[in-house]
Amino acid sequence: MSDLSARIEAMHRRDTMVAWAFVIGLWLAIGFVAMATWNLAPSSLARVVLLFGGAVILIFNTAAIMAMLRHYREDRDFMYGLDIKFLDAARAAKE
Repeated sequence: MSDLSARIEAMHRRDTMVAWAFVIGLWLAIGFVAMATWNLAPSSLARVVLLFGGAVILIFNTAAIMAMLRHYREDRDFMYGLDIKFLDAARAAKE
């Protein structure tokens, strides 16, 4: 049983790291787009609207990923246990 717990923990840790990598990538991408298009905005009002829109995207996407990770943590044993069961079954069928 400890082997299963270790595998579940490893899968959960990897999924958490990938999710946070996506969040960091999104923040970097939005920041890059904001800097790259700053001079293209026709007015300061347009810049404010674009910055506000980018901030809303960042806030909602970050919150959604945090909620997803919280859900994964709550149901970790069930979800990853099923994944491992089916991965092991597929591996056994292949052999």
